Amino acid sequence: MSERWFETWYRDFGPEYDKEPYTASTARDVDFIEREIAFDKSRAILDIGCGTGRHSLELARRGYRITGVDLSPSMLAQARRAAERESLSIRFVQANACSLSFHAQFDVALSLCEGAFSLMVSNEDDQRILAGVRRALRPGGKLILETGNAVYQIVHNRESANFDLETLRETFPLEREQPTGGKLTVTCTQRYYTCPELRLILQALGFRDVRFYGGEFNHDSKIGREDFNMLVVAALPA
Repeated sequence: MSERWFETWYRDFGPEYDKEPYTASTARDVDFIEREIAFDKSRAILDIGCGTGRHSLELARRGYRITGVDLSPSMLAQARRAAERESLSIRFVQANACSLSFHAQFDVALSLCEGAFSLMVSNEDDQRILAGVRRALRPGGKLILETGNAVYQIVHNRESANFDLETLRETFPLEREQPTGGKLTVTCTQRYYTCPELRLILQALGFRDVRFYGGEFNHDSKIGREDFNMLVVAALPA
């Protein structure tokens, strides 16, 4: 199989990720997570697509037990160095989110800021990620997932050549300077979802109490057409 765009893009990703504007919301994101799990620090948390570990690090600072998983060696190396600097105990694992090997080891699974999910090149890969999450969670476990909102794209970009209404998939080029010099260009593809579609997928995997919020990590934020991303919370039966 040829290398996928995200494998190329994130392989030697430098510290520029932590300078992206959306990383400033980390504390707010973790506030939402804490409220969702009732501030229970006994919960074992899996952070899928953890990148440089911004959510894992903040959760560990607040006393939670975290395992972070990512495909990128360079981003995991940054995460490990950050944890070491703060003497935080976090397990970081290099793994493909499509083939998670955990079985009933976690109480909470996170996939935030499109960490793996919806960046795949096929719907089947997205479903493999969710099936792996299902296996990784214990009874009563909870998934907190952030992904693209298809309704936003339909309302705002339905005439765009980059967005396919049949597949709800956007395709566009990404370009950045490489640490060793020169430019790296990849063709990115990203899948957007509707609420009914995701609810059916999650319910088929055994999740219940599937809830949707706007992408601002606020329990009072109802999902709307102006939300580029949406937040999904789903729980397994106890």
